[in-house]
Amino acid sequence: MFENPANIYYKAGLLHTVEKTMTQQKFCQDCDQRHDCQEVYQQLGKTKGPSVVCKVVVAFLLPMVVFIASLVVFDHILAKAINSKEVQTALSFSLALSITIVCIFVLRAINRQFSKDK
Repeated sequence: MFENPANIYYKAGLLHTVEKTMTQQKFCQDCDQRHDCQEVYQQLGKTKGPSVVCKVVVAFLLPMVVFIASLVVFDHILAKAINSKEVQTALSFSLALSITIVCIFVLRAINRQFSKDK
């Protein structure tokens, strides 16, 4: 019944099956697998998998930090070179955004390389 419980797609499919069964009109009374529900929930609770904290930080937090840091740096550098605050802000934002996009592409390339190695 549980071929690969560490696979996230397998977990999602299994969870969808359990959810679909539980949300039907008659709930569990007419379900042929009602005795398996407890086993399914126990198996889902016992599954072990790699931590996703590092991937979440890299995917969400790192681009925001790169954008904010580069915005501060460009704003500081351009404050000395450009007198117009509007132009300085627009240019700082554009440069910070381009640096962040490059960072995201580099992170994706690194992620692809690591996923190919596994």
